[in-house]
This record gives sequence, C-alpha cells and structure tokens, in this order.
Amino acid sequence: MTNILVLESSLFPPDVSASRRVTKRFVQGWREREPDVVIVRRDLAAQPLPHAGWDLMAGSMTPADTRTRAQAEAVAISDALIDEIFAADVLVIGAPMYNFSIPSSLKAWVDHVAIAGRTFRYTPEGRSEGLVAGKRVFILASRGGIYGAEPMAAFNFQDTYLRSVLGFLGLADVTVIAAERQKMGPLEQEAGLAQAYNQVAEVLDTAVYPAA
Repeated sequence: MTNILVLESSLFPPDVSASRRVTKRFVQGWREREPDVVIVRRDLAAQPLPHAGWDLMAGSMTPADTRTRAQAEAVAISDALIDEIFAADVLVIGAPMYNFSIPSSLKAWVDHVAIAGRTFRYTPEGRSEGLVAGKRVFILASRGGIYGAEPMAAFNFQDTYLRSVLGFLGLADVTVIAAERQKMGPLEQEAGLAQAYNQVAEVLDTAVYPAA
C-alpha cells in the first residue's frame, strides 16, 4: 500500500488552476490503479505556513528541554511537516510558476523541512548529505509560457530549484510533468493541459506498476 503526500500551492481554485487540475488527474489516476493508496493532502495556499523565523532557527539548534515556548511551537510545526515526508512513499508537489519561481507558500514549506540534522547534515569534509531517501517525487508544474526550452529556460527557477533543494535533502528520484502555454490563449492552454495529462498517464503506468 502506497502512502502519498500531496502538496498544493496554487493561489487559484481547482477549476481554474492548471497545476491543481494536473495534480487531481495524477492522484485520481493513481487511485484507479491502486484503490487502497493512502493520500495525505496539505494545501499550502489554503492553509499557509508561517514564514520561518528566528524561533525555528534557534529552536532547531537548541535541546528540546531548554527551548522557549515560542521555539518549541516553531519546531513542532517543522517536525510535523518533516514527519509527513518520512511517512510518505511518494511526494506529489503541485507547483505553478509565479514570477519565474515557486509560490511563497511552497518556499515556506521548503524552509520548514530543510533542517540540518533532520533532513540533511554536513560531513566532516564539509559536504552536504541528504537524510531523506528511497522516495519518489513528482513535480506537477504549470507555466504561462514555454520555459522547458530555450530561450525561456534561462528564466526557469521553478522545477530547477525544486530539483536542487530536494536533491540536497536526498530526494533524487524526481519526475517533472509541466503544463506549459497556460497564458498563450485558450487553444494553447488546452493543448498544454492535454500534453500534461498524457504524460501523467504514461508516468503512472510505470510508477504504480514498476517493472519487476
């Protein structure tokens, strides 16, 4: 039985947001192939996290029995988010492109889960080592234009950033499905969604039923 953590970050409602529509198609498709799959959802836009502050930074470096109340509360939020990652077999991240990057709500999630000693550490040689492994990640992105190829690829700090930070944490098995052309007119918008839906179906056929 697969445990999937689904993160949503679009500010737009489900009937408007391309990333939410692709995420919905992905989750529905997985459930059709594996009916007993466990889905844990966290909507970062509807229930935004507080931005990481000094209480979290100080608290993460302070023994639990000597933390202030504010530090303990900040660390508790971070711990809960990190525990969700470790409990999951698969992470599904709905990530629209806002101003060439990801929504601030998703960045806040990153800041809460990228904690030294929990999800990564530094070796004696000063190199980083991710502490989260053995999980698959699917980034379901949406973009107004075509950022998967030049010349606009140079402006893509969306899935490229997510790949980097997730890899830093040890999550190297990352698949990106992008619905592009979402602000290029109705016909291009639907074509971009259709292409993403087709990719979802292709990916699910191998992701849910991996080759022996």
